[in-house]
Amino acid sequence: MKAIILDMYGVIVKQTGDDFVPYVQQTFPNVSAEEIYEPWFRANVGEISSIDVWKAIGFQGDLEKMEKEYLDTIELADGFIDFVEKAKTQYKLAILSNDSSRWSRYLREKFNINRYFDVISISGDLRVKKPDERIFLLTLEKLGVNAEDCIYVDDRRRNLGAANKVGMNPILFNSRNVSCECVSVHGFDELAQEILSF
Repeated sequence: MKAIILDMYGVIVKQTGDDFVPYVQQTFPNVSAEEIYEPWFRANVGEISSIDVWKAIGFQGDLEKMEKEYLDTIELADGFIDFVEKAKTQYKLAILSNDSSRWSRYLREKFNINRYFDVISISGDLRVKKPDERIFLLTLEKLGVNAEDCIYVDDRRRNLGAANKVGMNPILFNSRNVSCECVSVHGFDELAQEILSF
């Protein structure tokens, strides 16, 4: 193996993104999940800014402050720093995340993790998101490795399927506690042990 590609939500950070709808519904209980996801998905492919998401939902006032308050509820996953510091000495590393440009940049700078990664592929920057195969292929191209020499780690099975289809070695980071007939880990200690077996 030459490279490890990590998803952000549900892997590098504890939150999977599933908390955004209930977070919004604390303020707007009558706004449906579909009404929240529609602008959010548009921001994730760079069609609108993340601030526009809050506007579209109905928030008013200091939207940047509101956004920061939400993002500051997000925490790094236990064991991530230890894992990535060790992995960096042996592998090329990449982030591949469906996220708005602004949210991703804020979190990566807040946690000071850009320094660990050779490539950072964010759907809001690239205007294409997982499970579209193009974002996987683009990440491989930027890493300069073949798919079969790469481990891909995600908490969503559909993204693992797409990674497998292009030839990567997928591992489920099972922060959602789902059933999967695949290589599965429940934390970074397990991930480190699993990678040693490749």
